[in-house]
Amino acid sequence: MSTPALAAVPPPAQSIAPLRDFVIALSRLLDQQPTEAEILSRAGSLLGALVARDDWLPAEYAQPHPEHFQQYLLHADSGERFSIVSFVWGAGHRTPIHDHTTWGLIGMLRGAEYSQPFTLDARGVPQPHGAAVRLEPGDVERVSPRVGDIHRVHNAFDDRTSISIHVYGGNIGGIHRSVYTEDGERKPFISGYSNTHLPNLWDRSKDTSAS
Repeated sequence: MSTPALAAVPPPAQSIAPLRDFVIALSRLLDQQPTEAEILSRAGSLLGALVARDDWLPAEYAQPHPEHFQQYLLHADSGERFSIVSFVWGAGHRTPIHDHTTWGLIGMLRGAEYSQPFTLDARGVPQPHGAAVRLEPGDVERVSPRVGDIHRVHNAFDDRTSISIHVYGGNIGGIHRSVYTEDGERKPFISGYSNTHLPNLWDRSKDTSAS
């Protein structure tokens, strides 16, 4: 009999207010029409502050699947300027080599993950670009077609769940993207989401603690 995967257990969620505050702050930042470099820097700092605490993510959006990773939509901007997801890794889960085609920020909330960057050679074959980066809780990684957009990611643990919070410059579940095989075949995909409804960020009567 196999041993069940262990999940890193956070304190009970006190309030979703930190996520709401992040959404408001990011919306105000994007209202200023910043450059991509400014977004990656300033929004990256906002995300770093969000994932520095692990007391706000509802348990419903932190559930692993036994066979594959989960991408739960937490919020989508009404103008599709950005989306926020919780990426939940079961034990040993990994992505294929893939791109994003837009700017993205990955903040580690719980557990740890490895991100291996790739570039495409002249034949379109993905080649590792530097060493894999290990993300620990509170760390933030930046991706975009300008700074590097292709990578493969996996849970750093074979015996527990890891969770990262991703922010993208668009509705990532509806963006046309690609995965790449080791021999250079490029396959289009649209990721979609694992959930069919969203957490309610806006019912302030449910707040039980200050953010």
